[in-house]
Amino acid sequence: MQPSVRTILATTEIFDNLTDAQLTLVAALCTPVTYGRGHIVLSENEASDEMYVIGRGGVEVLVNPGAVGGAAQQRLEPVVLTELRQGQVVGEVALVDQGVRSATIRVSRDDTLLLRLRRDQLMRLGETYPVLGFKLMRNLAAELATKIRNTDWLVRQYQLQLHENS
Repeated sequence: MQPSVRTILATTEIFDNLTDAQLTLVAALCTPVTYGRGHIVLSENEASDEMYVIGRGGVEVLVNPGAVGGAAQQRLEPVVLTELRQGQVVGEVALVDQGVRSATIRVSRDDTLLLRLRRDQLMRLGETYPVLGFKLMRNLAAELATKIRNTDWLVRQYQLQLHENS
């Protein structure tokens, strides 16, 4: 049996501490979509205003290694940075800055269920219900801060390895 949209949201950190009524409001905005393995959900360097919650299955986060080091024009194979699974989110930065995507998101498992949330709808919900909006933005900030800390830690590891090898 497939869990309800509301149940999926309740197990996702970005929706932590929302009341039942608040979760129901957010769930009403979700569009469930199911994809097969290999489907590209989001493409690096393209504009998009959607966030996705992984309800079942998984997605890979890929980046083009040619985008750094002056080799942007080279056609290199994308590199898989990580795989995300049920309860995790992708595309949450679009809720803040509406910029281009920093990575490609590819479905890694057949029958992957994603819950699509559009930025304009979530922002309108937050403006209509300020307490809900505050909770969402606080949770979003915590999610992004965790990712920044993890990235900082990885960069430091690579810097130490480069220093040791030189």
